Amino acid sequence: MNIREMRTQLGDTQSEFAARYHIPFRTIQNWENGLRKPPQYILDLLENRIREDLVNRKTNTLPKYDTRKSDLPKRSDYIGAFSWLKAVRDQLGEDVVFALDEALMCQGSFRGRSDEYIVWVYGDDSLERFNGVVVLGNEISPYNVKEKNGLRFTEFNRTISDALANEDILDMQGITEAVSRYYYANGESFEGLFVAPEYQKGFERIAKEAKDYYSN
Repeated sequence: MNIREMRTQLGDTQSEFAARYHIPFRTIQNWENGLRKPPQYILDLLENRIREDLVNRKTNTLPKYDTRKSDLPKRSDYIGAFSWLKAVRDQLGEDVVFALDEALMCQGSFRGRSDEYIVWVYGDDSLERFNGVVVLGNEISPYNVKEKNGLRFTEFNRTISDALANEDILDMQGITEAVSRYYYANGESFEGLFVAPEYQKGFERIAKEAKDYYSN
C-alpha cells in the first residue's frame, strides 16, 4: 500500500494521519504528491501499525450473558445517560474510552435505551470480565478522544467510522439519530463529516435516513 491508501483505509484526513503517527503534516503531503518517497522501512512499519489499528476497530460477535462474569450497573436503574455512564465508568476504571452508542450518549447526540446491555469501549481486554462489554481495541490515539463531564469517549468522526466498521452487528439507530441531529444543527449540511472510501456507500445510506429521521 502507498501512503494515501493507508490513510484512506483509516478514514483519516492528512492532518489526522500525521497526528496519529507523529509525522509532520508537510511530509505526508509530499509523500502523497510524489514530491518525496518514504523509505521502505517506514512503509513497512506504517502498514503493520495500520493493520493493527484497523483490527482494533472491528469485532465479530456480541457477548452473551455469562454467569461467571461481573454485572455492570443497569441502565434502567438510572435517570439520564450521564449518571449511568459515570456508574459504568466507576466500575471499568477512569482510563476507559467509551465508543459507538456510549460515545454518542457522552456527546449528547443519542439518548440511549432503557434496556441498554452492550457497552462499547476502547481499553484493556480485562474489561471483558464484565457482562456486556465489547472491547473494540486496546489503544486509541488521544487525537480521537474527547472528554466531557469526566467521561472519555471517541470523537464524532471516529464514532461514525467505528459504527460503519461494525455495522453488521450494531443496531444503527443511535448513529442514525446522531447524524440526523448533526445535519439539522449544522444548517442541513453534513460538512465536517468524513468516512473512508470503503464506507462511503454505507454513509450515504445513513445520511439519507438521517435526513428523514425527524420528519417522519
